Amino acid sequence: MTTTHPTMSQIERYAAGDPGLDEASVWAVEVHLEDCGDCRARLAGATTVDTRTLIDRVAMNLDREIAATPVPAGRSRPWSVLRHRWFVGTLLPWLAMTATVLASAALLGELWAGRPSLVLLIAPLAPLPGVAVAWHRRADPAWELIAATPATGLTMLLRRTAAVLAFVIPALAVAGARTGVSLALMLLPCLAFTAATLLLGTLVGVRRAAIGLIAIWTLVVIAPSLAAARLPVVLAADSAGIWALATLLLTVMALLRVNGLRRLTHHD
Repeated sequence: MTTTHPTMSQIERYAAGDPGLDEASVWAVEVHLEDCGDCRARLAGATTVDTRTLIDRVAMNLDREIAATPVPAGRSRPWSVLRHRWFVGTLLPWLAMTATVLASAALLGELWAGRPSLVLLIAPLAPLPGVAVAWHRRADPAWELIAATPATGLTMLLRRTAAVLAFVIPALAVAGARTGVSLALMLLPCLAFTAATLLLGTLVGVRRAAIGLIAIWTLVVIAPSLAAARLPVVLAADSAGIWALATLLLTVMALLRVNGLRRLTHHD
């Protein structure tokens, strides 16, 4: 059990389903409630009469529907389990957008000879839109259902992040095949930014971390590089070793901090 109890404000906001309560705080409260009877009692007291009536009505309807639904025969197929655990339909538009952007960048790179590789410039950002919506209450229609199980959100986030990378890495390899740029220099920043998003997500939430990194990289690196018509120093040919070290360090730090998504934070 976590040593820090959620504040009454956090419990009330959690009970009310406040959309301003970030995912890290939601997961922390849920994990804490799993083992803390006192806080579960505080949560029960924080719900309104209307909320309790609604819950009772939903429970009755679910019981009636379950009783009327025949039990399906046969076992679930492995591909079905894989689809539900590792993927979600709401990722499709974002992955399609990523593929479209990479294809457009590759095409523009062919047309704009002498300009820095657009694919290389946007490679670090390629997985971030998918990671930002991999586990977010506004992007996943099943968020409330899945979030009812303590700590499931963290597991789901890591699974879906892996699914995003499994799509983005081959897409980057294909888009950058004709750029002449080292594949390592294209993929290592991509992995480093993914790890940085998860690491910062323990502090401010994954969605905010992804948006912040996209904005900073665009303003500090992409825009000046296009204006000056040359690649930045951070993406020079000899920087692959630095990106490899950064990727390793950020990944280790993210793994060490991953429990921060389960602990209470104070983003009230």
